[in-house]
Parts: sequence; C-alpha cells; structure tokens
Amino acid sequence: MFPKPLLEKNDTTVKWIIGVVSAVVFCVVAALPKIHLGTGVTVPFNPHIFATFNAVINSTVSVLLVLAVVLVKQKKYEAHKNVMLAAIVLSGLFLVSYIAHHLFAGETKFGGEGTIRTFYLVLLTTHIILAAIILPVILFTAYRSLTGEYAMHKKIARYTFPLWLYVSVTGVIVYLMISPYYS
Repeated sequence: MFPKPLLEKNDTTVKWIIGVVSAVVFCVVAALPKIHLGTGVTVPFNPHIFATFNAVINSTVSVLLVLAVVLVKQKKYEAHKNVMLAAIVLSGLFLVSYIAHHLFAGETKFGGEGTIRTFYLVLLTTHIILAAIILPVILFTAYRSLTGEYAMHKKIARYTFPLWLYVSVTGVIVYLMISPYYS
C-alpha cells in the first residue's frame, strides 16, 4: 500500500520554489572559492572537521539510498519514504557543513601528480557537475512522491537514484583523496 500523499499538488508554485532554492544554492556554492572567513577569524577547532563530517554524511546518504531501493523493491513504501526523507535531511545538513568548511578552511589544492592527479580531476569535475544538477532533480522526485504521483516519481527516480548515489560516493572518494593535503 502506497503512503498517503503529504502535499497537495501545486506544480506552478513548487517549480518556482525548487528553481529559486536550486539557483541560490548553486550561486552560494559557486561563490565559495572567492569567500574565506579563515583569515583573521580564529576558530577554536580544526575547520577540516567539517570535511570529515561531510564524508560521514555522504557515506550515510549512500547507504540510505541503497537501502531505500531495497525497501521499495520489497514494497515497504512507508519505510522507503522515511529513509528517503532522512537522506534529504542529511543532504541539507551536508550543504550547511560544506559551506561552513569552505568559509573557515578555504580551498585546498590536490598535491598528487601524474595519473592520480588526472583521475582526481576527472572525478572532481564529474562530481561537481552532477552535484550542481542533482539538487532540483532530487527535489522534484521527492515532490512527485509527496503529492502521491507515484508513477511519475518512479519514472524520475530511475535517473535520480544513480546520479545522487554517484555524487554521494564520489564526494567521499574526493574527501579521501584531498584530506592528506589539508593544512
């Protein structure tokens, strides 16, 4: 049995909200390399703790995404919904922590050379591009489910799942590769 819809359908308003939220998040994240509060601001902790926290969140989201697919295949729709809502909340928390990390720690240059550098740059580039694209896709996928449009939700989720999983897994790999270069 599918869960009861939590929202009334209002595509016009929701498209605007998702568009504005996605654009604002994109602009803030794109501006981060130009903003660094670390100079002259002393924090009583290592600001790279945010990056570690982000990797933990991304790892957790990856597990939740796989678990959500298992649950939906088992027709445990209410559990699927709860797991997906947890993944969305954690992704929001990730975004706040990601911004905090970049504000306090600034940019870190990857120190590897040769093939490993090329691999890192390709992975980072694909991660960044897909991370920029995935937010509105996630929000529209969730919206379709929350309004009870399960056929449309399923259709979109077939693309959302692998893209979101790729972004969350590559986020952890990027962290593991760059973290030795944190100063």
